[in-house]
Amino acid sequence: MTSFTRLGTILLTGTACLALTACGGADDVASPGAGTVIITPPATPTPTPSTPTPTPTAITAAQFASTSGARSDGSITISADEQLAIVNAGTNNNVNGTNVLNGVYPIAATSATTATDPSSINPFFTSTNFVGALNGPTDTAFQGWTCNSSSAQFGGTTTASCTAVPSIGAYSAATSVCPTGTIDDGTNETSSAPATRRLCRLPTLITASLTLPKIAGVVYRLRGQTEVGTDVGTTGADTGVTLTIAPGVVVAADSTEVTADLLLVNRGSKISAVGTRDAPIIFTSQQNLTANGVSDATQGQWGGIILLGRAPVAVCATGTGPNNAGGTSTTCQLAIEGVTGRSYGGPTQADNSGTMQYVQIRYSGIAISDGNELQGLTLGGTGSATTIDHVQSHNSADDGIEIFGGTTNIKYFAVTGADDDGYDIDNGYRGFMQFIIAAQKITPATADSFSTEIDSNGAEDLLPRTFGQYSNFTFVQTAFAPAAIRQRGGSDMRFINGIVKTPATVACLNLVAQEASQADRSTIRAADASKQDQGPPIFTSVYFNCNGR
Repeated sequence: MTSFTRLGTILLTGTACLALTACGGADDVASPGAGTVIITPPATPTPTPSTPTPTPTAITAAQFASTSGARSDGSITISADEQLAIVNAGTNNNVNGTNVLNGVYPIAATSATTATDPSSINPFFTSTNFVGALNGPTDTAFQGWTCNSSSAQFGGTTTASCTAVPSIGAYSAATSVCPTGTIDDGTNETSSAPATRRLCRLPTLITASLTLPKIAGVVYRLRGQTEVGTDVGTTGADTGVTLTIAPGVVVAADSTEVTADLLLVNRGSKISAVGTRDAPIIFTSQQNLTANGVSDATQGQWGGIILLGRAPVAVCATGTGPNNAGGTSTTCQLAIEGVTGRSYGGPTQADNSGTMQYVQIRYSGIAISDGNELQGLTLGGTGSATTIDHVQSHNSADDGIEIFGGTTNIKYFAVTGADDDGYDIDNGYRGFMQFIIAAQKITPATADSFSTEIDSNGAEDLLPRTFGQYSNFTFVQTAFAPAAIRQRGGSDMRFINGIVKTPATVACLNLVAQEASQADRSTIRAADASKQDQGPPIFTSVYFNCNGR
């Protein structure tokens, strides 16, 4: 998120634990549609041999934390010493770490620091005994359904390059035909070359349930703003409209016209994009359908995917709301950024906008204006019944994923090559994420790009308060931003079992307060139940490799 004009807040859901089976890095996701996954021994990246190095000197506060983003008049600050003290107040954190990663993989099988069982915090979390998103150098959890690039090599014999043309199967004039409900846009046949694919365009407004089956030689096309269903408002009944996409299907944006191509699912409608480990669903640009049509630096060739729901949000449009800690307002809603006239929000915490599993989103992201962008994946007020797992957002020209409010939980999500933030959350988002990776471009991303940005955008005490909880995360920061992690604006956050790596001159942490007085810095002030405030961010079992150490 490039602008500080948006608003947001978050919550702690400290429910009692359910003991879950030890994960060991496998992708055991308690959500429908994924089926049983059989993991075969992978061809994993060979760890780089390490040589003994002297024990490093203790990191300084100035190396560990950044004070960037403080009020311009200097009247409100969170010092680097205070930020380091907050982390040191946690449990099993190592702020003096050196490099333990080979790319995104741990070099050693032993956990970099003592792990904490996250299932004791909330039963959504899978029980783990390691820090980071991957359990050692042979973990296969991210292989097969992802694609490889210079940002992150996931290994595995079935993990293709992100620049490779997705497999659509052999074209046949007799069988490569457009299914009912789609529009035949012809083939790619030319005077000098026979057809190798048929293009089947989705209607710009899908008003009845539509299924996109896997048909050899067929690519489905998005032209312009393609919408699923019509908006039902904050409390309207479901439309019954679902866009269902089969495993292995390729959906490509239309580069033949200038309209920003995107897929938007309105409130009350659903997407069911359920791929498999070996046959992920791929959303990409039309250029990616041609050999050498994209490169490792390609981005911003289409808009991306937007899911809108009726779960609570904190920031309400003029004339709606306000909301409360329970998110029960039936009027609070806000227009989603990147498009015109489409809103999100409502009182239904368990709202369901559908399922996305085993999906790649390649080369998306468009900046309409400063602070008004399309990301790889945008969630606006989506609820806890929405299923998001095993999704990769690759080379977005903006954020990998941005979440505006709502309660959707996420497992197994990889952001690779994003030009802005990896994970951007705000506007009252209250959810859990586990097994998440942010690996920025090797060529540095835009300045002020963070692995994660947690925000409320200047609305420090609007409710619900933003409260995100990350477990088993790996953040490989390459952009010369102030830090890998930025948290500001009175948001709450818990970080568990993580690895954070930053280059020389880049800190690991940037806590910001811009409130009215130094005495009320809501990002780090003590817990206050009357304000739904959980207190300073909590760090547990996080290994920090900061400033290129």
